[in-house]
Amino acid sequence: MNQHPYDQLGPERVLDAVDHTGFISDGRLLALNSYENRVYQVGIEDGQPLVAKFYRPERWSREQLDEEHAFVYELHDAELGVVAPLGGPGQSLHWSDPFWFTLFERRGGRSPELDFDTLELLGTAVGRLHAVGARQQFAHREALTVAGFGELSAQLLLRDGFIPPDLRIAYESLVRDLLQRMHLRWKECSGVNFKLRLHGDLHVGNILMRDDQVLLVDFDDCRSGPAIQDLWMLLSGEREQRQAQLSAVIEGYSMFHEFDARELTLIETLRTLRLMHYSAWLARRWNDPAFPRSFPWFNTPRYWSEHILELREQLAALDEPALRLY
Repeated sequence: MNQHPYDQLGPERVLDAVDHTGFISDGRLLALNSYENRVYQVGIEDGQPLVAKFYRPERWSREQLDEEHAFVYELHDAELGVVAPLGGPGQSLHWSDPFWFTLFERRGGRSPELDFDTLELLGTAVGRLHAVGARQQFAHREALTVAGFGELSAQLLLRDGFIPPDLRIAYESLVRDLLQRMHLRWKECSGVNFKLRLHGDLHVGNILMRDDQVLLVDFDDCRSGPAIQDLWMLLSGEREQRQAQLSAVIEGYSMFHEFDARELTLIETLRTLRLMHYSAWLARRWNDPAFPRSFPWFNTPRYWSEHILELREQLAALDEPALRLY
């Protein structure tokens, strides 16, 4: 059985890597909740604990990681609530073969309760983020596209045999229809800025509240794309609820960055792409022993039946009228 790279990352290896950065650990180590990377709280002698993040090997290039960190430093310098890596630009990445890793101050907070006041506050934070993001473009980070999140995800699942044989025809037919609709929606927004620097994965799990201040964390998936990608995951519930929530978010957002209302037609496309990408992400990581343990329901006949049903619902949602700004 082939050993996974993360099998090499035992406690002694983590503590030794941290020690080589100049911080002296006190031997205390706590694994934090993370699947894509490995993240640990490390006790430091005569100091506050630090958080060490070991990036998944071969996922990002050095240039892409440097660009992620540079973006976070830029946001930090603009006084946004973010957790910047320790070390400063060009000095924040460390190497412990085969891992790039970085260190952060430990920061705490609570998950936001998405009432209207908080939604407006979150909209303000994202507006400020995008005002900084619009200053320049990424040179190395990936872009959010229908091809990258949709087509490649479906191709992987079909090529590697994840879709059960009795569901394969239904899945292929459904995906063709979905991709056709999503490409159409994308083309309808041809004047939209698809090169804005984004957080990329701004769900409530990546937002903390500290003393009524917003703290945005985990820029691991920062990428280029439309502004609505950092906004639509703040909306939930029935259409009327999402409409009211949107108004609160945009009220705060527009104080710092202009929002292009044409992007509202992309919400269901982005939701569909996220569903497809998530299934493909689990498939790509299935050889990592942590994934079968943590996601035992994945790759079962029931999972794929429910996934196809969910995508069918999205096919209908793609033809529904978009939310509106009042």
